[in-house]
Amino acid sequence: MKKSLFLTVCLLISGITNAQKVFSVEYASQADVKVFVADYESRADLSVFKVDYESRAGENDGNWFFVDYASRADKKIFFVDYASQADVIIFFTDYSSRAGWKKKEKMHLFY
Repeated sequence: MKKSLFLTVCLLISGITNAQKVFSVEYASQADVKVFVADYESRADLSVFKVDYESRAGENDGNWFFVDYASRADKKIFFVDYASQADVIIFFTDYSSRAGWKKKEKMHLFY
């Protein structure tokens, strides 16, 4: 009885949290958001830090966890070849403290 109650509570909590779990799809038509990776942070709308554990993923703050299955993702993304094709331009940063939105008008794409 205690195990089933514990499992139910865990599932409810995981459904409430809004972690940024992303999955990279093969085709643009499968994506919720198309992203382009910039060479420089100054050109990006969002600086992204890839976290090692799902529990460390943020809530639309640039801390992303890449999941193995599309069904586990909050957002499905497609990496485009040109900035003009992208909904959001991102920059992968090496530090969690640098992650975050530079241009907040595009934040709604990841809710």
